[in-house]
This record gives sequence, structure tokens and C-alpha cells, in this order.
Amino acid sequence: QVQLVESGGGLVQAGDSLRLSCVYSGRTFSTYAMGWFRRGPGKGREFVAAISRGGTTTRYADSVEGRFAISRDNAKGTVYLQMDTLKPEDTAVYVCAAMIARSYVTSVQAPEYDVWGRGTQVTVSS
Repeated sequence: QVQLVESGGGLVQAGDSLRLSCVYSGRTFSTYAMGWFRRGPGKGREFVAAISRGGTTTRYADSVEGRFAISRDNAKGTVYLQMDTLKPEDTAVYVCAAMIARSYVTSVQAPEYDVWGRGTQVTVSS
């Protein structure tokens, strides 16, 4: 149905920037609400950002608001996560997810997403 592939992670220093990409593809004509989640060392899964199907509505975790920006280009089948002023506590595996079965504008709850990518590692040194 739908597959997600993340890219753009890496090892950077505190204060640097990265832009993650999530390419969604499959035999479908639909677009979906999308979200970014992360799992850091010794931490559980954490919501990061979400975006509506058309890209007009976004939502962020308090810990990243003002530093991260989610966007999408439906013509390219890609969702982005621009991460600025990175901090060591941002170190995590970042995973994108697609909401297939539901039609909520956005969601911060992982169970409401249906398809998940494999993740991309972001490491921020002090």
C-alpha cells in the first residue's frame, strides 16, 4: 500500500541544523496526514511534529517548537523536518508515520498512525 523512507540524519554539533526527508510512495492516489516521532537513548517514543494532508495545519511538541519546522511537497511525495539550533537532547532515531485509516487533521498519538518508516539517526554532540 504505502511505504515510507526517511533520510537526512547525521552527526552534528550543538547549534547546527539538519533537514530530514520522508518519501512516501505506493500504489495510491491519496495523500495523508503525516507525523514525525523520535526515540532517544533511554527514552520512550516521543511526538515531534505533525502536518495535515494539504500542509496547511501543523503541530509541534513543546520541546521543539520554534526550532523545528515540518513541511511537505505532495508533488514530490515528500515530508520534511527542518531542525535548527539542535541540542544534544535532540539525539534520537527520527521516524516518520502516515495516517491512512483515519481522517484527523493531525495527531500527536502514535496509535493513530498506520504506516511507519524505519527511521534515521540524528546525533548532536555538545
